[in-house]
Amino acid sequence: MTADDSFGRLDDDDYPAYTMGRAAELLGTTPGFLRALGEHRLITPLRSEGGHRRYSRYQLRIAARAREIVDQGTPIEAACRIVILEDQLEEAQRINAEYRRAASRNAADI
Repeated sequence: MTADDSFGRLDDDDYPAYTMGRAAELLGTTPGFLRALGEHRLITPLRSEGGHRRYSRYQLRIAARAREIVDQGTPIEAACRIVILEDQLEEAQRINAEYRRAASRNAADI
């Protein structure tokens, strides 16, 4: 991948553009917190060729949500589960909305 290719991907929410240190700094947390999120399988960072963790903007949003819940006094493992369930609910609602739109289009065609 060339530098131009990498620069063009910065708008990609899934592009692993942030090192662990930078991600922790942006979230106002520690690298240990990010490692804990990985241990609880909330986020799985990609690895650079040198084996360093790299995070995407999407993963940082997920981590920020987990941090909000932890900051309210919830244990990290429970916070991770809550975020996973919230994400699953959002996806189910999106799929449901798509089905409803398709059903209404089909009803209009009849």
